[in-house]
Amino acid sequence: MLIAKLALGFGGTLLLAGAYTFREGTIRVDVDEFRDGGSHVHFWVPAAAVPMALHLAPKHDLERAARQAAEWMPAAHALLKELEKYPDTEFVDVQDGEQHVQIRTHAGKLQIDVDAPEEKIHILCPLSTIDDVASELAANAPAA
Repeated sequence: MLIAKLALGFGGTLLLAGAYTFREGTIRVDVDEFRDGGSHVHFWVPAAAVPMALHLAPKHDLERAARQAAEWMPAAHALLKELEKYPDTEFVDVQDGEQHVQIRTHAGKLQIDVDAPEEKIHILCPLSTIDDVASELAANAPAA
C-alpha cells in the first residue's frame, strides 16, 4: 500500500511538472542540409525552459548581451506586442525558382520556413517566449 501511494505521488508530481513545463508550448528547430557532409538537426525544447535557463546564465554574460541589444529592445518589445494582435498572419512569402521563404504567426507562435534545394529550415517559437527573453535581457541591462 505504501508503494502504491509513493507511485501515485510521484506520478502526480511528474504530471504536474510536465504540464507546467509545456504550458507555453515548445520551440521547434529543424534544419536539414542536403549536401555531402550536411547537417540534420532536429530538436524540440519546452518554451518555459528558455527563460528559466537565463536565470542560470552568468550575470556578466547577460549584462553584455543586454548592452549589445539595448538599442533594439524597445523596437523588439513593440514588435512582439503588435505580432500578438495578428495570431494567424502571413508577413513574408517569397518564391524564387526552387527557393521559398515564409515568415508568419500561427497560433501565437512565430514560424519561419525556408525551403531551398540544398536545405530546409523550419523554426517555430512562441511569441510569449521571445517576449520573456527580451524582458529578461532588459532586466539585466546595466543602469544608465
